[in-house]
This record gives sequence, structure tokens and C-alpha cells, in this order.
Amino acid sequence: MSESELRIQMVRFCKSLYERGYMAGGAGNVSVRVDGSTILATPTGSCLGRLVADELSLVDNSGMLISGKKPSKEVKFHLALYKGPNVNAVVHLHSTWTTRLSCIADIDTNEIIKPFTPYFVMKIGRVEMIPYYPPGDDRLAEALGKWAGKRNAFLLQNHGPVITGSSLEVAMDLMEEFEETAKLVYLLKDEKVRYLSENEIDYLRNKEKTKQ
Repeated sequence: MSESELRIQMVRFCKSLYERGYMAGGAGNVSVRVDGSTILATPTGSCLGRLVADELSLVDNSGMLISGKKPSKEVKFHLALYKGPNVNAVVHLHSTWTTRLSCIADIDTNEIIKPFTPYFVMKIGRVEMIPYYPPGDDRLAEALGKWAGKRNAFLLQNHGPVITGSSLEVAMDLMEEFEETAKLVYLLKDEKVRYLSENEIDYLRNKEKTKQ
């Protein structure tokens, strides 16, 4: 896609998420790779439901602003994630259910979401918990950068979810799946849940690998 097409797509996708309640106010930030040297990102403090295509921040791989408004201070961790293979979009929201998960003190960080739906296993897999750092902190970028290309789903402790994808469309779809699965975790908390067995999980993972 051309840069102009990506600008229109970002505005459209972000507006859709905003209108469906995935974020409020100026929360969250999104970026997409334009080419090998430039990235489009949402401007600092911008409401994802009211983005203007021509005002999106165009930055280089070091975060230097090329055109548009000043980018979100969290573009630093986006740039760290772009160092991974096949990472062409990054979505970070403060969506209710995944942010709820990120705030639970005694959550099992080795298995934040125990597998109980096939799509989550195939498309998202393991979620990596990133220790709490203030928004925009360099340590947040360093922590996420270590997992660039190794995971596509993260929870920033006491902060919210981050998803990477091979395209903006893929990343947006995965974020929705992540949020809805987190909601189900809460809705099922007092139920006897049938979790997928190891054999069932292995089958799904192997099936997904054969597609790649």
C-alpha cells in the first residue's frame, strides 16, 4: 500500500475501534511501517477516533519527525518492536478487559491466558508480561525490544495491551481477539472451564505452522 493509502486505512481502523469502545479520550497509539526507513504513527495526545490523515506523524527508524505532528512519546517502543522480522504494524490500546488483566497483582505471568479457544492459540499464542515502567520510559522500549519478532502479544503491567502484526489489518484483528478473550476470562472466572489439552494445543500450533 502507498503512504496515502496507509494514512486513510489508519484513520478508518482507529475510528472504528474508538466508536466501538476500545479506547477513550487520547489513550492508545498506533503505527504502521510505510517502507524500510519510515513509519506512520499517531500524534501525541491524539484521540484515535478523531485522527486526520495529513496530520499523522511520519518518522524515520530513529524516531526523527519527518512530517506531520509530533509523535506519541511511546513511539520509542514501537520502533523497538519494528526490529523484529515481519513486524509491520504496532497497536497499543488501553482497552478495558486486557488492561484489567495487566493490573492483577498475582496473575501467572507464565500463562496469562490459559488456552481455551482455538483462534487465540493459533493467532496469538503466548502473551508476554512486560514489567511496569512509566509511559515513554526508555526501559519500556528496551524490554519490548528483547521480544521483537518472538511474540506478537504483550501486556504492559498496569498499563495495557500491545499487539504486533504483519500488516495494520492483521494487528487490529489480533487486538480485537486479545480484548475479547480477556473479557471471556473475566466472564468465565466463576465457571468450570474446559481448557484445551496439550495435544489439542500442539495440533493447533502445528496446523498454523503449515500455513506459514
